[in-house]
Amino acid sequence: MPEDFRRHSSVDRLLSGAGRALATLSGVAPAVRAMPVAGGDPAEPADPAERRLSGALMRVNHVGEICAQALYEGQAAATADPRLAGEFRQAAREEGDHLAWTRERLRELDARPSVLNPLWYGGALLLGLLAGRAGDRLSLGFMAETERQVEAHLAGHLERLPASDLRSRAIVVAMKDDEIRHAQNALRLGGAELPAPVRAAMRAAAKVMTTTAHHI
Repeated sequence: MPEDFRRHSSVDRLLSGAGRALATLSGVAPAVRAMPVAGGDPAEPADPAERRLSGALMRVNHVGEICAQALYEGQAAATADPRLAGEFRQAAREEGDHLAWTRERLRELDARPSVLNPLWYGGALLLGLLAGRAGDRLSLGFMAETERQVEAHLAGHLERLPASDLRSRAIVVAMKDDEIRHAQNALRLGGAELPAPVRAAMRAAAKVMTTTAHHI
């Protein structure tokens, strides 16, 4: 392959990645699928304390989707397998719907996104690159474990969200279903089971992120 072609190809990938990062952080990327809300009053919950809780939980979920975009961007960039890169980017597109849904729900709740979103994005991008450099099977295993942990986290949110917040609850249910499918797909593609210490470290890092994003 000519050197000029490789150089231009690398620059194109860099520019495309930067464009996707800006779209993610600026909130301009639209959803492909409509918000999965079967009615429900956007003004609910009306109780101020419950409304603040819904806003905090959906801010955490929005941060999780920021991280998902960065993680899959890093993994797609690190793999040498174009087919696998396509799988990561397809998952990112579906998670992009989650990003748009949670952003819109934050707006309805008069809640703001995390001010640390650029930091979350940068950290997740680095993790994605490192996972990808570890090899495709481990990278897919990282994807599967991430999705499993997110699915458990969303199940916990369903227990905490106010019963009157039908819109947030419907969004979380739809997100949870997608996470389960993404984890299964990663394993189907050959994802390896991660060592227990790695899984524990992932849970600890996620705890720091969710606790911080709950407030800021």
